Amino acid sequence: MHEPLTAAEYKAIAANIQFPTNAFIDGAFRPANSGKRFRTTNPATGETLAEIAACDASDVDFAVGKARQAFDDGRWHLQSPAERKAVLINFAKLLERHRHELAVMESLDSGKPVRECQTVDVPDTIHTLRWHAELIDKLYDNTAPVGSNALTMVVREPVGVVGCVLPWNFPLLMLAWKIGPALAAGCSVIVKPAQETTPTTLRVAELAHEAGIPAGVFNVVPGGGKEVGEPIGMHMDVDMVAFTGSTPTGRRFLRYAADSNLKRVVLECGGKNPAVVLDDAEDLDLVAEQIVNGAFWNMGENCSATSRLIVHASVKDELLERIGAYMREWKTGDPLDPENRIGTLVSKNHFDKVSSFLDSVKSEKLSVAHGGETQKGIYIEPTVVDGVTPASRLFQEEIFGPILSVTTFNSLAEAVALANDTNYGLTASVYTASLRKAIKLSREIRAGLVTVNCFGEGDATTPFGGYKESGFGGRDKSVFAHDNYCELKTIWIDVSDRSVDETVR
Repeated sequence: MHEPLTAAEYKAIAANIQFPTNAFIDGAFRPANSGKRFRTTNPATGETLAEIAACDASDVDFAVGKARQAFDDGRWHLQSPAERKAVLINFAKLLERHRHELAVMESLDSGKPVRECQTVDVPDTIHTLRWHAELIDKLYDNTAPVGSNALTMVVREPVGVVGCVLPWNFPLLMLAWKIGPALAAGCSVIVKPAQETTPTTLRVAELAHEAGIPAGVFNVVPGGGKEVGEPIGMHMDVDMVAFTGSTPTGRRFLRYAADSNLKRVVLECGGKNPAVVLDDAEDLDLVAEQIVNGAFWNMGENCSATSRLIVHASVKDELLERIGAYMREWKTGDPLDPENRIGTLVSKNHFDKVSSFLDSVKSEKLSVAHGGETQKGIYIEPTVVDGVTPASRLFQEEIFGPILSVTTFNSLAEAVALANDTNYGLTASVYTASLRKAIKLSREIRAGLVTVNCFGEGDATTPFGGYKESGFGGRDKSVFAHDNYCELKTIWIDVSDRSVDETVR
């Protein structure tokens, strides 16, 4: 069902796509109050795809008012769990029906290879929503063991109005990671998509309303960070913000919460993720394949990308040779051609930022093992840089592009120290034939997710988030994500003989 189409079929879909252009508030599209618009472009061609409503604080205030009204009158959260589940399942079915349109729209707007959109992003988005829908009527509240004189219930209640602030690298999937548990919990949401990648979020909101999610429950307010993101963060009637993006922007949302109503904030931020390869790794072909996938999937525009290869000195040369062989399979070119696995970067500004790391390779006199070139437009070919030390910019800073740095070690203690020598702590991977060493490193590396002998992010059942500057306040995915969007309430009922006697009197 999720097999890619041909390039001709994708281009035919692209020629007929109608991009949504207005904010989606209270169940309907509406222009920004100011009448202003911003352009969204195809990064592969520079072509303007649409002019989107450029909202501001007045639009945020209107959307928050509608979301609060929808929450307070109970049109969504007071529906039974079975009723909310049925609507979200119907929502997932509608996304399935429109999967080709969504994949092409995502590719056109972001530069992502359409093959990845079709086979990974869209199906994972649908699966995430289905998973959280199915969980709704399977979560039980609790009683506390307080003795025979009282009955105490500990119950979940939806937190209220939630602002969801999204990144541009996985627009559909990050949307699902936020709205899946938020809507399942019964919250009303206001989504701010990244300016670079707005249309698919608007289209999904339209389909959500068609599926039966009531007006005011799922709103989308497009615009800039200053104009929309900050007003969401500062709004006194927003109960929570769920954010995925850079660590500096995440810090701002903590300040906004402190300066407003102490709203709950959950942050999923950056990463500088190591792949640690020990000298006993059994299958270097498998290791190479996994590292290439981890480093270059989605052009490296991924917070969990394998950015640092930390490899035992005795196997480095052989591993780099095999990595080079697998890199030949990663063709760069037109994102709408399903044969290509590397598309464009998302924007010229981001291209310039990532390209500056190639300049650092030259200024630091590092060795380029593979790649290292840019191509016409805003393409950067997959690149492997050898001889990187912890003092290097490439070792310490999040690149968010297809550049892998290589650092060697000679002892297990040195490997762990190198892996942890970062302000981030999102993901890591360990490659070894020793179960004992795998467990030891998995426990000693300070990261929210550690994979062994593979690259990955788990699935919908596993929590995702980081240590240190990679995250704050909660986790995406899994049953644990529902806790982000719920308040816990204790209800204490006196059933003692004294209370019964007083009632009788």
